[in-house]
Amino acid sequence: MDGWVTSGKVRAREVPEAEGGGLEILIDGLTTQGRYYKPLVYEFFRKVWKGSRPAWGDHAVEIRMEHIGDPPWMDLDNLAKALLDAIKGFVFHDDSQVARLLVERHPGEREQISIRVYALRR
Repeated sequence: MDGWVTSGKVRAREVPEAEGGGLEILIDGLTTQGRYYKPLVYEFFRKVWKGSRPAWGDHAVEIRMEHIGDPPWMDLDNLAKALLDAIKGFVFHDDSQVARLLVERHPGEREQISIRVYALRR
């Protein structure tokens, strides 16, 4: 996994412009407690991430929860809020900059959450 920065259950990379640019974050494992993710991701960015700094302007955020078997009993809106709060100040300055938000759940080969954040060019 070229270009990935990893610590514990969280890893992130800057996406090359050839692939659309932005930032990609992967979180291993799932829990039904949405509040679990905020400190996990926040601490990763505070202690480990040395990549790009927060940007101004409108952003798109795509959150994809992948599960094995039946989907966990979790409100996706609570998951999105926890993750947006965790990356605020590291990826963008304020979550009011999120002009497009997609949150979805899918069956997958492993339990994980992927987040893609990129600037909207208008």
